[in-house]
Amino acid sequence: MNALPNTEIVLHIILAVGLILIVAKYLGVSARKIGIPEVAGMIVAGLLLRFLPWFNNFGGTEPNIIYAETNQFITYMAEIGVILIMFSAGLSTNLKSLIQSGPKALGIACCGVFVPLLLGTIMSFFFLGFNGFGTPEFFKCLFVGTILTATSVSITVAVLKEYGKLKTDIGQTIVSAAIIDDVIGIIVLTIVLGVSSGKGGYLTILLKTVAFFVSAIIAGFILYRLFRWYDKRHPHSRRIPIYALGFALLFAFCAEEFFGIADITGAYIAGIVFCSLSDASYMESKIDINAYMLFSPIFFASIGLKTDLSGMQIDLLWFSVAFVIIGCISKIIGCGGVSKLMGYSWRESLQIGLGMMVRGEVALIVATKGLSTNLIDSKYFTSVILLIIISSMLVPILLKKAFTEKKSKIEKQTIQPQEN
Repeated sequence: MNALPNTEIVLHIILAVGLILIVAKYLGVSARKIGIPEVAGMIVAGLLLRFLPWFNNFGGTEPNIIYAETNQFITYMAEIGVILIMFSAGLSTNLKSLIQSGPKALGIACCGVFVPLLLGTIMSFFFLGFNGFGTPEFFKCLFVGTILTATSVSITVAVLKEYGKLKTDIGQTIVSAAIIDDVIGIIVLTIVLGVSSGKGGYLTILLKTVAFFVSAIIAGFILYRLFRWYDKRHPHSRRIPIYALGFALLFAFCAEEFFGIADITGAYIAGIVFCSLSDASYMESKIDINAYMLFSPIFFASIGLKTDLSGMQIDLLWFSVAFVIIGCISKIIGCGGVSKLMGYSWRESLQIGLGMMVRGEVALIVATKGLSTNLIDSKYFTSVILLIIISSMLVPILLKKAFTEKKSKIEKQTIQPQEN
């Protein structure tokens, strides 16, 4: 009796995944060709697929079991996708560059987290309301600020490479600060999620966070030595990335199950554990194949599928405008301001602030976690998507102007004496 409905559900899931992969990849590549991040195209794919009969009830309350099972499957795949993305981000971390950048990058990253968190939270008070500290409204406002703390390392690196500034002092400072920024941002996310859940007080959450990182360092050191030993005897073995991915999933599970830490934090830490191995780039390439072909398109398309455009009223429009403006200027104020205090020139400080302004995958990941914990409504995904698209388009233009104007002024100064 149940064979037919189950068959229909499986076929419906196969159809849904096939459509997501085709439409998401096509629009992703198309977006990249016109200078927009590929992830933006994949999100747009989700927005378009939402209007098809197979997707038009994503996340809704439709009693039809086919809708429910398909939506649940896509949600599970998206969760695995976000873990793969964060694990790959950890694998790509350059610890030597991170350490060499020293206190400057750390100071820039701290201000790059604190200022957007503060300004984003205050801005949200005017739109979401404020009934006192510790209330559900306060945590929703705080979470909006948490979304703004992220910086897209991948997009920043791509821009700096394009303009030949990646290996300069400014370029290395921006990339190192962006990496530290994301680490601090994930810690902030972990604390906000823990405190807002009501499962413990601030001290308890902080102690659990410290306990997690201590445990991760100990377990990570053991795993690193074990993998280094194995890697020397079996270089470029296809088993290595499989084992590493398995441990990344275990880190993600243990982080949330035993410490109340976001699972993406565990996956990111697992990537950092293995990033210094000689085969780290090989492992990353293998992980990226799975993410690129299947899980990442589903994750980014699911963002579009979850985005509720029907609620785009005047209040949401004004919130989106304020969200984008605060998101952009807060990084310039925070990162650029502290850079000036550290001895950089005004132009160099502006370059650092602009380099830290772009948002990408991490902001989406943070917003997704907020959606799953009811800290943000689905309609506000529109604001996050707008911030990612606008900042990704503005940063290349503004960085090019910031880097080339200095050269133009120098050339003008050398020409001026000849005219006199």
